[in-house]
Formats: sequence, C-alpha cells, structure tokens
Amino acid sequence: MRITRFGHAAILVEAAETRILIDPGCFSLDATFELEDLDAIVVTHQHPDHIDRDRGPNLIARNPEATLLCDPETASVLEFGSWLEHGDEVETGIKGITLRGVGAEHAVIVPELPRIANVGVLLGADGEPTLFHPGDTYAHAPEGVDVLALPLSAPWGKISETVDFVQRVSPTTLFPIHDLTISELSYGTYWGHVSNFGGVADVRKLGQGAATEV
Repeated sequence: MRITRFGHAAILVEAAETRILIDPGCFSLDATFELEDLDAIVVTHQHPDHIDRDRGPNLIARNPEATLLCDPETASVLEFGSWLEHGDEVETGIKGITLRGVGAEHAVIVPELPRIANVGVLLGADGEPTLFHPGDTYAHAPEGVDVLALPLSAPWGKISETVDFVQRVSPTTLFPIHDLTISELSYGTYWGHVSNFGGVADVRKLGQGAATEV
C-alpha cells in the first residue's frame, strides 16, 4: 500500500491496483485536483476542508469512471455521489478493495452548532493493510486497523482525546492528517504527545505532499 498526502485531510491510497482519494478539501494541494485514473473518491463530510466545492467538479470531470461515495447528507447538499453509511460495504477497483463506512456524526464543535453527518472509511483488501480515515470524529475505534490516518488538531478536539483515540484504535502504523490548523512552531507539541503517549511504535510524520509505503 502506498499512501500520499495531498494536504490536510486529503490522502491518495494506492493498493491492489486501485487508486482511492479521500477528502479533497479546500486546504488540499492544487495537484489533488489534477489526479486522474482514480477508482473512487470518498468524502467523509460536507465541510469545505474535506470537499472543495470550487475545485471538486474539475476532479470529478477528470475521473468519470470513479465511484463517488459520501454520507447521505453530503450527497443531498452537494449532489455528489452515492450514499455511504455506517456499516455499508462497497467494493471498488480492479482487485476489489472493500470500503466500509464507520460512524454517523461529526464530533461536537460547540453545543450550539447542529451536528452534521460524518462517515469515516475503513479500507482493505486481501494481502493489504487495513487503513482507517475517520473524518472528523474520535467516536469510533474499529478493530483490525493496521494504518491510522490521525486527525491531529481540530476545533472539536483536544490532545488528550487524540491520544486516547490512538490508544483505542491501537494501529500498527499512524500518520497525521487534519493538521493545517497547527502553526509550524507548535506542531512538535501535538506530534510529541501522540508519539510519546499513543503506544504506537511506527509513527510517521508525513508532511503535506509526502508519501509512504506500508
């Protein structure tokens, strides 16, 4: 499995001869929206840092054969793709990567704001690691996660909750996403707590645009 970060919450997962892009949002690199030959595009929820409404249509036009997946609420708001709900399983790609929806609601930001839908994705295939991208919530810790795309900082989280989430998921490998909310000077504080207290030996501090093999 090859994982490439495309800025903030956006990642490209290449495994089993299949290319899946998750959460191409407004903080994503321009190169995100020039990608082609994608088998699936997954959006965990409707916030602009997870789906760019301006640049997204060009990405979809470049990938007319891609399966488009998101929660029902996002599908209705953006007229985007097919539904993916908690527990749903969708198979895509040449060798059949399975994507399973995990969760239903975005984490609480402040009580006064209505909660929107959020469906994370658990991605796996025979002979490949299982990867979990939770979107914007720490509520669910599915079993059997090999690789965790970890939201490192957000208005809805604090570092003790981040570390607890890592411990509950207990992946073999993790790397950061959702981290453009952190200044360069303070990044090491967040990452240091995850590295020191998360209990994961293989932590990979991937920058924006960086790639890794798992």
